[in-house]
Amino acid sequence: MNSISRPFVTRDDPDRDIRCQDALDSAFCELLARAMDAGWSEKESVEAIISLAEGRLLSVAANDDTDGLVAMLRQMLDRSA
Repeated sequence: MNSISRPFVTRDDPDRDIRCQDALDSAFCELLARAMDAGWSEKESVEAIISLAEGRLLSVAANDDTDGLVAMLRQMLDRSA
């Protein structure tokens, strides 16, 4: 699979999401081509990638929520100690 370039903008750069898309484009196209070579249609492949991405995004959000709750509980415990 193609190499993905490292970020060259700061985390607060307003175009960071576009730069990430640019970095992933080649690898995305290669993944899509591999799926199609295996016999999946382009539409099926794109829909599957979207579903996988949505699932991962939900997982990341849940982990962020859990991290926030753990931090809050630690603060509460520190105050009560």
